[in-house]
Amino acid sequence: MKFKLLFSVLAALSVHAASPSIPADASPVGRWRTIDDHSGKPRGFVRVYERNGEFFGRVESSLNPLDAAERCDLCSDDRKDQPVIGMELIRYLKKAGPDEYNNGEILDPDSGIVYRCKMRLSDRGRKLLIRGYLGFALLGRTQVWYREP
Repeated sequence: MKFKLLFSVLAALSVHAASPSIPADASPVGRWRTIDDHSGKPRGFVRVYERNGEFFGRVESSLNPLDAAERCDLCSDDRKDQPVIGMELIRYLKKAGPDEYNNGEILDPDSGIVYRCKMRLSDRGRKLLIRGYLGFALLGRTQVWYREP
């Protein structure tokens, strides 16, 4: 009986030790490849950066040359009629845990809607899960972005 208990504890510890975790120094700061919700194909690149302890994300480029002229004509805030390339999509996220950030906002430039936002690093910092929602985090959608070298 004691042997089974000891074996179970050792097995659990070895699984935990072998499971991938987020490196202690992981940060969302960097360049991320975004994926189009409708086609499932890469759409462009967003640069996440930190300013005064908050995290922001700016559209760096698009993989569709037609997007270069796109403006946010449906936006209702300071981004109204501004070019989408170079625009801050993510604003005001704050670190909430080792790999979690919340209390921010994200803009959908296709609709002009600003959603509440939270994000989480996964896959040892190689993926960024961005969740936009209205009201409660349960009522929203999550996009997965991929870190670029």
